[in-house]
Parts: sequence; structure tokens; C-alpha cells
Amino acid sequence: MALTPARIEVDELVLRPLTVADEPAVAQALTDPDVLRWTAGTAVLRTPSEKRALKWLETRIDGWSRNNAVFAIAEATTDVLLGSVSVRDVYRVPDQAVVAYWVSPVARGRGIAARALDAAARWSFQPRAEGGLGLHRLSLDHALVNVGSCRVATRAGFLLEGTMREYYVELDGRRHDSHLHARLATDQPAAGS
Repeated sequence: MALTPARIEVDELVLRPLTVADEPAVAQALTDPDVLRWTAGTAVLRTPSEKRALKWLETRIDGWSRNNAVFAIAEATTDVLLGSVSVRDVYRVPDQAVVAYWVSPVARGRGIAARALDAAARWSFQPRAEGGLGLHRLSLDHALVNVGSCRVATRAGFLLEGTMREYYVELDGRRHDSHLHARLATDQPAAGS
């Protein structure tokens, strides 16, 4: 069952489906070593740098048809992409999905990732009859050395559940322990939400 693309407004931001028009902003974000290291993926990293943004976008634009709600995080007034948040593998496990996020360096320090992640979680927990996904559990993981991602997860109400030993593998083969976080539909809303 394909997901119906959604649009979510959050303060001065909007979460909306990605488009080919986002390519310049994605290309700029993919020049950041942290975005490349933690979120680009092997296929993108193996693509020549001038083609990486389109490679990254190609599987995400039509992700909705494959049970992956992939949102651009954009300025509401300009519609310029600042990052991305995704709810993927929806219903692969009953009532569950996995979330991921990144924010371009030019937009960091404004709490954008945590607010977007919280908004995506709230939408995911809404009943299907109200336009949400009707999920009960969302999980995410990040390498322990990615401290910023841990802060985002915690601020968005994702509780730390444990450490997965040597779970994250970088392209060069280096392994990192990873934190596993989760948020349930029954959890208290994130602070400041």
C-alpha cells in the first residue's frame, strides 16, 4: 500500500515531499562532511560528486510509493530545502517505522531537526482516518560519535533504549557502536512541543 504524500506546517517550516527542484540545495548539503558521513549512504558516496544530489533524490522522491514518507524540511516563506526527515519502512513491522534526519550546515543551531522530527512523529502517530499513519512505535539509531544526532533524538522525545555494538559501518570499514532510540504514540510529547 503506497503512502499518500503529506504536507506538515511547523512554525516557520514546512515538511513536504521532495522534488527535483530541491537538487541545488541537496547538492550544497552533500558538500558537508557530516551529511556525507552519516546520511548520504553507500550508493551516493560511490557516485561522482557532481551527480550525488540527483542520486540521493532519485530514490527519495518516489519513496512514498514504497512506504517511505520522505520529507524536505523547508522554509515556509521561500520553500528552500534546509534538510530532510523521513519515516521509512512504514508497516514493515506492524504499527512501526524507522526515522532519519539531517539538516544542512547553513540551517543548524535553530532547533530545526528536533522540531521537524517531532512533527513527523506526531503525524506518524495520528490515526489514518485523520491523515496520519496510525503508527505506535518509531525508532532511530545513530553512531555514538554522532553526538549532535543524539541531542536531536532526545529533544524530539525519542528515549534511549540501548547500545548496538559495532552496528554502524562507514564506507572505509570503520565500525561504530550505535544508540537505539524510540518514541511511542503513548509517550509524553517532546519538551517544548
